[in-house]
Amino acid sequence: MTAGDSNRAESPAPASKPASTPTVVRAYAVCEAITRQEARNFSYGIRLLPAAKRRALSAVYAMARRIDDIGDGDLPDEDKLRGLATVRAQVRQIGAYERLAHGRADDPVLTALADAAGRFPIPVAAFDELVDGCEADVRGHQYKTFDDLVGYARSVAGSVGRLSLGVFDPPDQARAAPLADTLGVALQLTNILRDLREDRQRGRIYLPEEDLERFGCSLEVDAGGALAGSPGFADLVRFEAERAETWYARGLGLLPLLDRRSRACTAAMAGIYHRLLGRILTDPDATRHTRLSLPGREKAAVAARAILRGTA
Repeated sequence: MTAGDSNRAESPAPASKPASTPTVVRAYAVCEAITRQEARNFSYGIRLLPAAKRRALSAVYAMARRIDDIGDGDLPDEDKLRGLATVRAQVRQIGAYERLAHGRADDPVLTALADAAGRFPIPVAAFDELVDGCEADVRGHQYKTFDDLVGYARSVAGSVGRLSLGVFDPPDQARAAPLADTLGVALQLTNILRDLREDRQRGRIYLPEEDLERFGCSLEVDAGGALAGSPGFADLVRFEAERAETWYARGLGLLPLLDRRSRACTAAMAGIYHRLLGRILTDPDATRHTRLSLPGREKAAVAARAILRGTA
C-alpha cells in the first residue's frame, strides 16, 4: 500500500513486547485521566485513536503537560529551571525506565511513557527540545525575527508533533516528520495569538520585535488588564494570523500520509485550532481583552467532521 492509502491497517504492537502488567495499566490510566482533565482541545482528537495508540499518546501528552506546568507554574525561576533539568534527565533515561517499568509505581507518567516507547517508535529525544523551549520561557527570551520565533515554535510544538507521529507510526516517517513539525508550528502560532493578553500579563512577549516595530505596537497592559489599544494592533494580529495560515496549508499535507484513525485524530486537533485561527482573523482586536475559544459543541462538530472526512 502507498503512504496515502486511507485504508492502511493499524500498526500492531511489536510481537515481542509482553502484555501490560497491572502497574503499567494503572500508569496509563493516570495519563489518560490527565489528558481528559487538562487537554481541552487535544482530547477531542485523541479519543478517535484505537486503544493502544490512545494510551501511548496520552503518555506523551502527560509528560509534555508536566514540562509545561513546570515552566508556567508559580515557583521561583531557579526552581523551575531545576525542575526542568530533572525532567530532562529522567526522559534521557527512559530506556532504563522501560526495562524497570513493570516494577515502578512511583511515577506513572514515566512508567507509561517508557512502556509506550517500547511499543511504538516514539522519538523521546524530542522532549529535550520541549524542555529547551520551556527554559526559554522561564528566562523571558524574546524573539527578534519571525525565523527566531519559528525556532521556538519548533521546540515546543513541532517536537510534540514528531512525538505524536511516533505513535501514529506512518509507513513513510521521513516524509511525514517535517510535515508534523510544520503543523506543530501552525498550532503554536495560533496559541501565541490566542494567549497574547495572558502571556503579556506574565511578562512574556512572543511576537517578533521586528513586527512589533513595524506595526507600532508595544503590547502594554492597561489598568484593566487588557492590552492597550494602538492603531496597528489589529493589523499586526491579522498579519501574524495570515502567516499561520500558510503553515497550516503546508502542515495539513500530513493527513494523507496517516492511517484513517490517526488522520481523524490529527484532523480533529488541527481543525479545532484552525477554526480558532479563523475566529482570530475575523476579529483580531478581540485578543486585546479576551482569550478566544470555541464552544464545546463546535469542537465536537469539528471532531465529527474529521471522522467523516479526515480533513481539517
